[in-house]
This record gives sequence, C-alpha cells and structure tokens, in this order.
Amino acid sequence: MRRALLVALCGALIAAPALAGTVSLKADVSDGDGRVTLGDLFDGAGGAAGVLVATRTGPSVVLDAAAVQGLARRSGLDWTNPQGLRRIIVRGGAADGPSATAQRGNVQVLTWARSLNAGDIVQPEDMTWTKVSGVPADAPRDADAVIGMAAKRPLREGAVVAQRDVTAQQVIKAGDTVQVTWSDGGISLSLQAKALGAAAVGQSFNVQNPVSKKVIEAVATAPGQAVTGPDAQRLKAAGSPQYAAR
Repeated sequence: MRRALLVALCGALIAAPALAGTVSLKADVSDGDGRVTLGDLFDGAGGAAGVLVATRTGPSVVLDAAAVQGLARRSGLDWTNPQGLRRIIVRGGAADGPSATAQRGNVQVLTWARSLNAGDIVQPEDMTWTKVSGVPADAPRDADAVIGMAAKRPLREGAVVAQRDVTAQQVIKAGDTVQVTWSDGGISLSLQAKALGAAAVGQSFNVQNPVSKKVIEAVATAPGQAVTGPDAQRLKAAGSPQYAAR
C-alpha cells in the first residue's frame, strides 16, 4: 500500500509543472511581432518565455491580468501581481512601429466596438482596432488614453474614437454633499460642504460651508471627497498625476 502511494505521489509531482520561482512584470511591456508571449510580459520567464498569451493587431492590446496570472501558473511561473493590476497594456515594439505600418499601406485606429450613451464609462472591450483611410487629428494612439473616461455624447458603433468624444469621469456634481479635508503637519480637519459645481478627480471646484456660507476652492479626490489647503495646492502644482482619471 505504501509503495503504491509513493508511486502515485511521484507521478503527480512529475506531471505538475515545476514553478520557476516568482517572476515580475516588466516595467515596459511590449512585443515586436504582434505575438505577445510570457517572455514579453515577465522577466525570468525561462522555458515558458515562448508561451503565446495573445496576438496584437493594433498598436496595443489590453490583457486581463487575472487571465494572464492563471496562464503563467499553468506554465510553471508564479506571478503574485503585487500591484493588484486588473489589466495589462502591451504596446508594439520598434519592429512594429510607424514605419512598418506605413509599409503595409494602411492605418490602424481605434473604433467603437459598440454604441455608447452619454455618461457611459469606456471599458477595454468597448474599442477595437480597425483599418481606415481617414484619421481624426485627436485620435488616441493607445486605448489606455480613453479607458475609464466618460462619453460626452452618444457614440455610434464603428465610428473612429476621438479624444473630443470623452471626458474625465465626474465624481462630484453640483449640489452634492462633499466631505472636505484640510490637513497640514499631522493636523487634519474635515467638514461637510455643498458642491457649487461639478468636478472630475483632480479638478478644482467651489464648495460652500453650510454654516458660515463661505465659499472655498477644493480639489476632488474621490466620489464625495475633496481636499483643500496645502494638499490641494500640491495636487494643483503637480498636475494631479496620482489622481488622473483613466
């Protein structure tokens, strides 16, 4: 009986892929031939580097991070996704740059894969790369530039994506009750105020203190949340990159 168990255990160990240790996602994820492999995504992919993950038909492709993590594990790699990414943007490398596109005699642009209503939030699956002859001057070169943005107006399936069609998602609307926080030197004060205008994350807007009726400027940081004082000034001076809506 013991001998049979040992034989079964050895067989299971041989059949299971040996993990090549924890791998890390590359800082600049790209491929040069339209074939996205585990080696394009991870440092130290070893023998699993040639495993195909996806094919890229445009300047970039959006991958589901959970699906990539599962494929990596099945291929013997352990990626813990320490940043908690939900998607991975893979861009074309030098071998598939603008010169290669020109030689093929066509232009790849993003088009709407489905119709959107005004206010809808753009998701990765809402766009697809399509060959067209005319390109708007403000056509985004990367899907990540519009993912997470809100449609300004109804958008028709098949139309070319343009930056003028979308705007940053508003998290504050006029009339909303907003928690405004002031902090400096370890001291933090908060109050409930009324929003006098709308704002996206990182944008300035005015709020009114319901008690004193005083109007102050604040910077939106999340739905129903804003900061004022030194924190607001730092965000404005830095261009608010940490709060940029995607």
